[in-house]
Amino acid sequence: MRRRDFIVLMGGAAVVRPLTARAQQPTTPVVGFLHTGEAAAFVHLLAAFKQGLKEVGYIESQNVAIESRWAEGHYDRLPALAAELVRWPVSVLVAGGGEASASAAKAATTTIPIVFSVGGDPVKDGFVSSLARPGGNMTGVNILAAEVEAKRLGLLHELIPDAALIAYLVNPDYPLSAANIVEVKNAVRQIGRQILVLEARTENEIERAFSAMVQARVSALLVGAEPYFNSRRNQIVALAAQRSIPAIYEQREFAVAGGLMSYGTKITEAYRQLGAYAGAILKGAKPADLPVIQLTRFEFVINLKTAKKLGLAVSPDVLSIADEVIE
Repeated sequence: MRRRDFIVLMGGAAVVRPLTARAQQPTTPVVGFLHTGEAAAFVHLLAAFKQGLKEVGYIESQNVAIESRWAEGHYDRLPALAAELVRWPVSVLVAGGGEASASAAKAATTTIPIVFSVGGDPVKDGFVSSLARPGGNMTGVNILAAEVEAKRLGLLHELIPDAALIAYLVNPDYPLSAANIVEVKNAVRQIGRQILVLEARTENEIERAFSAMVQARVSALLVGAEPYFNSRRNQIVALAAQRSIPAIYEQREFAVAGGLMSYGTKITEAYRQLGAYAGAILKGAKPADLPVIQLTRFEFVINLKTAKKLGLAVSPDVLSIADEVIE
């Protein structure tokens, strides 16, 4: 072999060895976390999600990375945020905060596994073929938020039976709002009361909605199950207290923040399940084979301190069905 050929071969070997070694190094999988809300209001949900990952062997900064994107209540930002995570690229895309987030994730990719959290019917909305056998690249958790709006109204009526006019606060940008309004109006008609539907999609609109409640002299308030309202829970609870309006909310966090009462599924459990499913997919499970989880355990929380401030007497019958009483 000529000396010149030998030098070229040695030089090529010197280049190949580092590239081969680098290719053999294990890479840390990245989980994309997309949410309709804002990070500060959902710290507890992200923590529950990380706990679910941990339970199946994935710990952030050790063997998995989490890349988060928050729409901060601006649903129109979701498509761009989802596309950004897909380009990252991520190994699994988690879409939290309802149908808008799941829709954005679905539009962004047909190949990357998606784990969603929704409040309506994921089959009817086209996310999966069936609950038992999703069949595509999507699966997740159904928190059944939309199905219990009438139940929340019933609990409000049971506590305040003389409430003649009940306000219903909704976000018109939320995909399930139209269907929820129909359900609530039907339920109000059955108990012989009147309903005032008020729309709000921003902080200022929430303020104006409460001013409208005062002018209309509403007796009670049903706050719609909606991710943006969950982000604004401190504002909403404070306004209800200032205006002395008894209200019922979707999540326990509202009652903890000083709201009168809440009824809904345990939202932290939903996000723990999202983490467990994301971890299972990282280990090789296919979304098509992972059944959609339906959370069927609901919790009813009453804040007696708030009831006292509002001058409401909570009957023993109502207290007896509460899962938690804040005193």
